[in-house]
Amino acid sequence: MNNDFILVLGVIFGAFTFPALVSAFSSSRPPRGAAIFFIVGGGLISLAIYNQPNTYSVDGFPEVALRVFANLFR
Repeated sequence: MNNDFILVLGVIFGAFTFPALVSAFSSSRPPRGAAIFFIVGGGLISLAIYNQPNTYSVDGFPEVALRVFANLFR
């Protein structure tokens, strides 16, 4: 699995954290799903950065995401 793909997948899981958190708090449930999304997303982002240090930055993320989506739909 490509490190770019791992990074983008981690950011997607991280983005799913917020709707799960809002849903849990609005229905007075513990935010277990949000915690799982947060841990998995953070772990994937950490793994991608650990495998290729000094490669990824916040400014370069859109380019990485476009490269991953281009490879998926090619």
